Amino acid sequence: MKLPHCVYVLYSLQDKRFYVGYTSNLKQRLTEHFHGSSKNTSPRRPFELIFCEYFLLKKDALKREGYFKTTAGKRALNLMLKNTLNSLYPTE
Repeated sequence: MKLPHCVYVLYSLQDKRFYVGYTSNLKQRLTEHFHGSSKNTSPRRPFELIFCEYFLLKKDALKREGYFKTTAGKRALNLMLKNTLNSLYPTE
């Protein structure tokens, strides 16, 4: 079964903040972010993809994306990805 809808989290190496997005074509969307084709994220480059989830239904993916953009969702991402963030981007 194909899961066509993806919620992804990028980590900006410039401002040390998350960017949460939705797409049905992750490879194309990441290319746009990484090459500066996306006007919303271009000034915040470079990015690392640190998390993605796939969904069968677009409605479910958009709901998850919306949650990750809330304060509670950002807290959840920080908890879920704590080890990743600490190992890849240690604070000094």
